[in-house]
Amino acid sequence: MSLVVRLKDFFLPKCKGDKLAKIEFRGVAHTSRLMTDSGEHLTLDQLFEWPIGRPIEPEETVSVALVLHSRLLPDRSIGHYIFPLQKVVKEGKLSLRDSLLDNNAKTLPATLSLEVRYTVPGADESLDGWSPDEGMDEERLLVDIQQNIANLEKSLTSNERRASWSHEQASTSRMIDKSPAPGRKRSSALRSMRSLIRLGKQRPPRDASSEDEERALLQGRSAVDGLVTPVGEQASSRAGSESSLESDNDSLLDLNSVDVTKKRLRVSHYQRTPPNLLKSQDFQLCITIIEARQLAGLNMDPVVCVQAGDQKKYTSVKESTNCPYYNEYFVFDFHMPPMMLFDKIITLSVLHSRKIFASGTLVGLFKIDLKTVFDAPDHQFYHKWALLSDPDDFAGGPKGYLKCDISVIGKGDSVKVPPKSEKDEDDIEANLLLPEGVPVERQRARFIVRIYRADGLPKMNSSIMANVKRAFTGEVKDLVDPYVQVSFAGLTGKTSVKKNCYAPVWNEQIVFSEMFPPLCQRLKIQLRDNDQVNNTIIGTHFIDLKTISNDGEKGFLPTFGPAFIHLYGSTRDYSLLDEHANLNSGLGEGVSYRARLMVAIRTEITDNIDIAPSGVEVEPSYPITESNYGKNEEYFLFASIMDATMIEKKLGDKPLFFELSMGNAGNSLDGHNSSSQEIDEEEGDDYLDNVSADSACWQSTTPPVKPMTHDRLYYFLPYWDDKPCMYVRSVWPDYRRRMYNSNIIMRIVEKLEEGLLESNLQIEADSPNMEKTLKQTLEDLVFGCGKYLSISRCYLQGTAAGKTKLDRERMKLCVREIEHMASLARNLKALVTKNTIKERYKTTQSYLQRLRYLTEDPQHALPDIFLWLVSGGKRVAYQRLQAKDLIFSVVGEESGKDCGKVQTLLLKLPGKKGIGASGWVIQAKLRIYFWLGLTKHKKNFVTGLPAGYEVAQEIRNAERPRALPPSVIHFTDKHYFQLRAHMYQARSLIGSDASGLSDPYAQVVAGEWCKTTQVVDETLSPTWDELLVFPELMVCGLGEEIKKEPPNIVIEIFDQDKVGKSEFIGRAMAKPHVKLLSEPYEPPRFPPKLEWFEIHRGPDYAGELLAMFEMLEVDPGQLEFELPALPSPKDCLIPMTQDVGPILPVPPEIRPTLSKYRIEVLFWGLRDVKRVHLLTVDKPRVDIECAGHILHSSVITNAKRNPNFSTPVKFIDLELPEQELYCPPLTIRVVDCRSFGRYTLVGTHMINSIHRYLFNPVTKKQREAEERKKSAQLLNTADQLANSISTSNYIILDTDDTNIQLSKLAHTGPGTLQSKREKTESNRKRKMSMGAATDDDEDSKDWWTKYFASVEAMIEETKEAKKEEQERENQQNGAACGQMAEASSSHGHHEEKKKIKLGFKSAGNAAKMANKWSPKAMKHAKPKTALLKIFPSELESQPEFNTFKEWLQTFDLLRGKKTGEETEDESRVVGKFKGNIKVYQWPLPKDIDDHTIMGFDPQYGFFQGLPSSDPIHVLVRVYVVKGTDLHPMDLNGKADPYVVLQLGSKRISDKEHYISKQLNPVFGRCFEFEATFPQDSLLTVQVWDWDLVGSDDLIGETRIDLENRFYTRHRATCGLPNKYEEYGYNAWRDPMKPTQILAKLCKEGKLEAPSYFNGKVKVGSKTFGLNNDDPALMRGGKLLEEYLALAVLKRWEEFPRIGCKLVQEHVETRPLYNPDKPGIEQGKLEMWVDMFPMDMPLPGPPLDIAPRKPKSYELRIVIWNTDEVVLEDDAFFTGEKMSDIYVKGWLKGPEDCQYTDIHYRSLTGEGNFNWRFIFPFDYLVAEEKIVISRKESLFSWDETESKIPARLELQVWDADHFSADDFLGAITLDLNRFPRGAKSSKLCTLDMLKVDGSVPMVNIFKQKRVKGWWPFYIKKENEEMELTGKVEAEIHLLTHEEAEKNPAGMGRNEPDPLDKPNRPDASFMWFLNPFKSIRYIVWHNYKWTIIKGLIFTALAIMLLLFFYSVPGYTVKRILGA
Repeated sequence: MSLVVRLKDFFLPKCKGDKLAKIEFRGVAHTSRLMTDSGEHLTLDQLFEWPIGRPIEPEETVSVALVLHSRLLPDRSIGHYIFPLQKVVKEGKLSLRDSLLDNNAKTLPATLSLEVRYTVPGADESLDGWSPDEGMDEERLLVDIQQNIANLEKSLTSNERRASWSHEQASTSRMIDKSPAPGRKRSSALRSMRSLIRLGKQRPPRDASSEDEERALLQGRSAVDGLVTPVGEQASSRAGSESSLESDNDSLLDLNSVDVTKKRLRVSHYQRTPPNLLKSQDFQLCITIIEARQLAGLNMDPVVCVQAGDQKKYTSVKESTNCPYYNEYFVFDFHMPPMMLFDKIITLSVLHSRKIFASGTLVGLFKIDLKTVFDAPDHQFYHKWALLSDPDDFAGGPKGYLKCDISVIGKGDSVKVPPKSEKDEDDIEANLLLPEGVPVERQRARFIVRIYRADGLPKMNSSIMANVKRAFTGEVKDLVDPYVQVSFAGLTGKTSVKKNCYAPVWNEQIVFSEMFPPLCQRLKIQLRDNDQVNNTIIGTHFIDLKTISNDGEKGFLPTFGPAFIHLYGSTRDYSLLDEHANLNSGLGEGVSYRARLMVAIRTEITDNIDIAPSGVEVEPSYPITESNYGKNEEYFLFASIMDATMIEKKLGDKPLFFELSMGNAGNSLDGHNSSSQEIDEEEGDDYLDNVSADSACWQSTTPPVKPMTHDRLYYFLPYWDDKPCMYVRSVWPDYRRRMYNSNIIMRIVEKLEEGLLESNLQIEADSPNMEKTLKQTLEDLVFGCGKYLSISRCYLQGTAAGKTKLDRERMKLCVREIEHMASLARNLKALVTKNTIKERYKTTQSYLQRLRYLTEDPQHALPDIFLWLVSGGKRVAYQRLQAKDLIFSVVGEESGKDCGKVQTLLLKLPGKKGIGASGWVIQAKLRIYFWLGLTKHKKNFVTGLPAGYEVAQEIRNAERPRALPPSVIHFTDKHYFQLRAHMYQARSLIGSDASGLSDPYAQVVAGEWCKTTQVVDETLSPTWDELLVFPELMVCGLGEEIKKEPPNIVIEIFDQDKVGKSEFIGRAMAKPHVKLLSEPYEPPRFPPKLEWFEIHRGPDYAGELLAMFEMLEVDPGQLEFELPALPSPKDCLIPMTQDVGPILPVPPEIRPTLSKYRIEVLFWGLRDVKRVHLLTVDKPRVDIECAGHILHSSVITNAKRNPNFSTPVKFIDLELPEQELYCPPLTIRVVDCRSFGRYTLVGTHMINSIHRYLFNPVTKKQREAEERKKSAQLLNTADQLANSISTSNYIILDTDDTNIQLSKLAHTGPGTLQSKREKTESNRKRKMSMGAATDDDEDSKDWWTKYFASVEAMIEETKEAKKEEQERENQQNGAACGQMAEASSSHGHHEEKKKIKLGFKSAGNAAKMANKWSPKAMKHAKPKTALLKIFPSELESQPEFNTFKEWLQTFDLLRGKKTGEETEDESRVVGKFKGNIKVYQWPLPKDIDDHTIMGFDPQYGFFQGLPSSDPIHVLVRVYVVKGTDLHPMDLNGKADPYVVLQLGSKRISDKEHYISKQLNPVFGRCFEFEATFPQDSLLTVQVWDWDLVGSDDLIGETRIDLENRFYTRHRATCGLPNKYEEYGYNAWRDPMKPTQILAKLCKEGKLEAPSYFNGKVKVGSKTFGLNNDDPALMRGGKLLEEYLALAVLKRWEEFPRIGCKLVQEHVETRPLYNPDKPGIEQGKLEMWVDMFPMDMPLPGPPLDIAPRKPKSYELRIVIWNTDEVVLEDDAFFTGEKMSDIYVKGWLKGPEDCQYTDIHYRSLTGEGNFNWRFIFPFDYLVAEEKIVISRKESLFSWDETESKIPARLELQVWDADHFSADDFLGAITLDLNRFPRGAKSSKLCTLDMLKVDGSVPMVNIFKQKRVKGWWPFYIKKENEEMELTGKVEAEIHLLTHEEAEKNPAGMGRNEPDPLDKPNRPDASFMWFLNPFKSIRYIVWHNYKWTIIKGLIFTALAIMLLLFFYSVPGYTVKRILGA
């Protein structure tokens, strides 16, 4: 069962403003969409449905209320109507028109029309006008034909298909022809069959109204659109993956970017790209390369190349390391539009460089685009690790990690550096440089961009000969040679060039290989013309990958099309010098259709390691059957011009006509170029598939008409009775569903936006209805989402779910998101309470951004519509409209917002002419009617036309699709009106004269008439008080419709110049109040009230106009009789220059009512006043003007000596409007009183709204009512303990806590002691867990100790705050019950904390405290380091200090013309006025219970108790701590900074202490000035770059207003420390002690002086005491009083009336700016300022904050032994594995390297050394950095100081004598955190290098001496570590003094020599020890061989000698000798 009410329309005479209808049944209310003020007749035509569970009773009623909707005020009821449902229950339906009633049940002259339908189960639902089944037989017939044709096509083409070549393409290319010939046959066969469809369509249609189709769609059935489902559609609809509802779209959106302002500035429908995206701006890309880790390779010399766009910069080369530390800062400056900037690619590449002339080999690189960085939080990635990969070796895995900071700074952006400690452990995996939502593990992917074809190209070839040849020889060639270029991730691919072709077909694909998800988001597609000289761009289109993919669980990879993208750019008439050529590059709004390009994109994830290296490939692709993705349909576009006025004077001479075009259709001047090539493959059903329809299908131009004029100010075209019409028929693929989807969601967004705006205003005003409003907004959101889901689900189920995969996925995504949004909104509505409304409002804002993301469809549906004004054959001015805003649908929600409506268009100049001063002028103003839809829906094209026209034959034949529409619509119903323009005043106008003021007059344009007001001289807030009467204004149409949609009135403000043409100031649009002849001129509608209208000049705000316009219908014969009388003319004091008739004032009944007010002004002084006309300003005076009354200040007698006013406070009583809305502006003028009574204007300041300065006092009654309300809330929520606390005036102070928390004394319970014990125990454990500080000695502490401790405390605070914020968010996202549970637990936790803080009064406690404070205990207690506050921004920007302007405001004085150029406009400031203004009703109420800022009674004036304005002498101390991230100024990428300070005429330059080559200098300087306020009030701190040659360069500066700080109540002269100490590093430095400061504050606040007694202090009515266990109690005496006073001062803001937050001891961080680069930070400066009046006791000496000198240390490393070192070489002779081992190590760098001797011929990997390395170094303990000072090169002028981490590098090498040594392994030991050495070689493993906390770590600065075994390792290609050896070493750290006392020699030298190692005898160098070589190499290995050889040799010799001597011996024996 359901009840459906259809509200048709309302007739509402004379009611100005937007309306809403609210309809309620059974307590459930629905709200209609907003009905904009369009006259008397409001057409709504909206359905409201109530599903009901029980039958309707006859006595039940439905109520309808019509309200006037305001964005600023609550909705006001107009009338209501209640009708019983008796007849509905009987008949099931009801249709009525009746009058509305007012609140007194009187009939109003307003009617409503509605229809009601009641559906009962089982009843006949087919009611008249509502039947969804009407026309179903036609639908079934079409479905049958569709099915038959699908089957026939399938059978015909089954043999001609081949399998799709990719799984992904199964859904996009189902049918691929094998050859062209069968395709042509099939095409002809299909044509004959498709004619069947037309037979079905040409049946006589039934009289089914649009309501039938609407209901049919709402019931879930498809409307009869005559669409045929293409073959394979079912398969394609099933293909594709699901996308996730729970997907985290936060990564796609910036949820905090929704900003609801008080005035909703809707961007007009034609504004495609925000103008600021197209305007060149200054940007700065800052990149810090910190360090690299785990680089792939051994013993590298890495260098990092940073490339941004085409600029490259390099770091220094680090030698012999694969974990180099750089900490180098690079800045790239850009001046370009953001759109161009976002395409720049940042490439970080690490190179292995060892050679001078070679660039080095690539190790790995990382790419990201600037858009991704810009979209990151705060536009930056901070301390993130970039994962390096080799594009040519993807399978090789990561090649290392690079730690860096990347940020993009635009003008006005502040650099927010997240606090991060260098001591934090680096978790690389958790801090990878990836946008939110991108997974850590990225895969390789192929991004395939398919380019199919293009058509509709313009002529591009500029060759004169080509045109001449074509003219004479008749050679027919297309004058364009197109190709497509695609750019992505820094890579570019091109298709082939198609010569001479207006309709090229490529069928090619460009494949990009990249990581997925890519870190480059935008893909640029350009259609280009190939030219011999220069390739020109035809059109450019950008595709953001975020919009074509979804990263949720049910998400989808980037996919697009196949779909046409429409390209826009310059006009199609080609010329060599095209002034709009930049539009073709996508820079600006295209002014003409250029072409369309069929493109498809798909993504393939691949794990194939054989994939081609990163790059671009161009491959051929298969053609597609376009009909599969979109059936071509004929569209009908109709336009009728109601009137054309405000035509520029220049165009008044020649006849004009208008041209309407959609694509090339309708373009009569330079449209379609017929191609010489016949495309045989073209297929389609007759005209439907032929996109290039000929001119017979349109009448796109109006007849040329010469403009006319009445006053020669503006011209108009005489379209009086006959309104010319234009129409265009064109054929496009049917993608209406994309537009329909966007339109429905856009309606939800607009409704939500309006609700949020209303809620925001009510929350700011603290309205009692704010809760109800937000709930109603959420209810409307739920209703809108439900409506969307009911419409969309029927499309999801049918074949119309989507033509492409992206269509289907987007539809699923939208349905899921909106379903999810509805459930979230429903839950959130239940959680809205008064206390949580702000959080709920923010959550609702995030819904708005998520919905807005869904509105834009990345795939185009129809091209945009262009309307051109043509004069003399040239295009002059245009307007561009989106097709989705004009498209028609039978379902009202799907129609475009401007479809079938008359709208006002302002035509503008194309391209750059339309920007700037030339674009401010309107070329023509049109009231025009548009309708766009399918030809078969053509019968509806006149339904929205204003009634009163003659129904011609063409309009009667509107239902016939081929019937021509009318060329002219003749209106017979005409009405004549008298227009009265009540021009009262304007405010905040733009200064157009040199004085900074203007001489404004207003020009009111109504239709063809124009009238002008008088000129008001020299003002920016003129009061004209003038009534302009337009006697006879003719408007065509019915009276009621004119009342509903009256013609717009245009008001233009000009500045009259005595010489030359008047200058344009701005323009406003207004709608008049219409009174028809039959209506009386009486309240409440008449006379109307004055209204404010915004004035704009181009995109800029130019002021506001207070006026009212009324159109009174007249009968030409009885003019004077029927109209209200005109007021009597004003007495004209200004001489008339021309006969303009009498000047009439605004009638008194229209003026606002006045009350008596007092304006009280504090005139304090003038500052920084520049010269005027080359003369100094010596005697200035300030005039405050309001509503014609002027309050003069006293004259400053000598501005140089004392620029303050002698009489500071003055007031004036005057009459002001009661309503704040009508209050006039305040004008502050400064004049210089010169000799002879001359006055020269110096400058002016405009205060547009006095709201900020208005005082509404609180009376006693109001205060008592508020207190009663608060006490009632406390009683409801607080428990007894809270009550007992709140009644006590005794407050416990805690002197030892940095963040003091208020806790009041209560009786201690039994659990108190236990809680205290627990706290003490936890504190003890926490202190034990903290490492012992290096500077334990109190005497060794200095200011830097406090500073570094404060930095760490700030980091911890930030982490805690983040955790709390996350917990809060988690709580908000939880369910209501969950939230309540969490709230209760947190409440309990809070109570526990309260209990812990309570004091103790027991004997046990006393004994415990006595023990704690005994001398023995005190001896061991370590005092906490005192802390100060480090502010990450300027001190004055902290919210608690209110910019130090609580009573002294600063007003900039402006002079000169406002041009719109920011740099010029900033130079308009000529000085500053310091003072304040209060506006309040006078007299004040007697029972006032309020106080002034200083805490006094306002009855005696607001500015009491202020300090004297006489000059005062002050000692100023400026402490400059350090600079960070300064802008590089030298060629080497560094700077040599020094500080310059300027205060008044005094200047201090610290040039002699410049810091060489440093971008993060530590200055540590204090500068003293003796200043005199007010002369020396502005302190300028500059940082300059020292240059040896030439002048020094300014890096940046910051300015501080010292006067505001000196006089503020927050006491910013000298910050209060957290602890009071009389000596030491934290000694009190203010000359006034805490007791004196407290006494002074009490005296100023008129409190009794504080009294001290028994460890307590009484201030006012409150008594403060210390905890019993506070150590301060032991000190006693005066010291205790100081502690008490300081503790009270830190809580001074808790005192009522006089309390405020006092400035604590601090360091502020101030951004530096350079005047040459305004608005862009050039770095930051940490500093603070102390000020001491000279008439008080002077303070002690300044603090010493000189940079800490690094402490000198000596690191001694003894390399004892190595073991298990890998054996690299083969032994000589023997071939055994061996190594010649040596160890080298360094601390500062490879140039500081030391080597052991070589252990030769180690056969086991064992090496013995006993060798000592000695490394002296300077070390900064707090920063944990080694300081190195050295000259960077031979030519360096001085030494450069650099800081590097304290890392010891040890490497083991194999020595080779005739080749390079071989690297075997290394280990890096961070001296602050390195693993404890193993006790033996066996226990030494790679597990020692784990960083998961399982390995005990050692800090050598605490341990001093450590000995053990450590592993050497190398990294293999797969990133695994391989053990390559072990080293036994002893590491000994000594201070410089200890090292001098105990000297030691290097190596094994004296003194303290080491023993020689006990090496094996085999350890020697073979060619230096030949005998050893023989013994240990030859003899050892070949001993037996040698022995055998010797024996054999001896035997051989013996035998030889035997045989040699035998003959002689024998002869001897024979001879007997």
